[in-house]
Amino acid sequence: MKAEHRHELKTNELADWIVHFPQWARENRTTIIIVVAVVVVAAALYFWRDYDKNVVQVRRQLALTSLVNQLPVNKMRILQSHSQGRDDSFILLSLAGDLQTFAQEAKDDRMAALALIKQAQAVRTELHYRAGAVSDQELIEQTSKAKASYTEAIRKASDCPSLLAIARFGLGLCEEELGDFDKAEQTYRDIVADPGLDGTAAKAAAEHRLGTMTDYKTNVVFRPAPTPQILTTLTSPLETKPSDVNLPTDANLLPDANSPTDTNLPIGIELGPAAPDSTPEVLEPNSSDK
Repeated sequence: MKAEHRHELKTNELADWIVHFPQWARENRTTIIIVVAVVVVAAALYFWRDYDKNVVQVRRQLALTSLVNQLPVNKMRILQSHSQGRDDSFILLSLAGDLQTFAQEAKDDRMAALALIKQAQAVRTELHYRAGAVSDQELIEQTSKAKASYTEAIRKASDCPSLLAIARFGLGLCEEELGDFDKAEQTYRDIVADPGLDGTAAKAAAEHRLGTMTDYKTNVVFRPAPTPQILTTLTSPLETKPSDVNLPTDANLLPDANSPTDTNLPIGIELGPAAPDSTPEVLEPNSSDK
């Protein structure tokens, strides 16, 4: 078959398809709509996923980093307020609320777990940095909130050993603060015995805590301050020469050529040549005595 004939056949087939396309579109309208919708949705999902990965997730990470960095900054602010007679420890509870809101809205479990851990730390820190006394009821309520946050973080961070170990270690600290040292010790032992937590900083902290828990159980009693000794008064006050008060240092150390060499003489006795006006007067004999 010649090339010209083949080209003519293809042209006739294309023209025939164009002529019958409207009829074919009407007959397959539903199929065409479904295919177009699938293509549009797939393209939208692709672009949204790329936007979420490169824009939305970065914004969330920056927001979480900002919240986490506020914890040490607020600690310094509270300490400064104490020196000025104020108590700004309430700002830690406000920060804890922001971290809880972030954890509830976060779609990433690891980010949510980190926010929950920092929330629990903020709640516990407020009790330690409060200027006033903390009642037993407040201690129980806030520590229970911290334990709930740690427990939720454990559930969300089950696939992240570092976050999991931190959350479990936080539960042990909560038990210590409530006075249940036996339960806290068991929590630390479970962390140390878990091979899945090897290499984490919280596991090393749990080992150290087990070795020092005895010190935390002992009540510390400070020895009373010694009675201050009363200094005896001097019977004879020190005397200084008025002329030596404002003299330079080297003038006080080096003796003057015209000054007496004996500095232990009593005040009022002077050595050296007499003053001109103190020369004894020589009386001439009167003419009547001659």
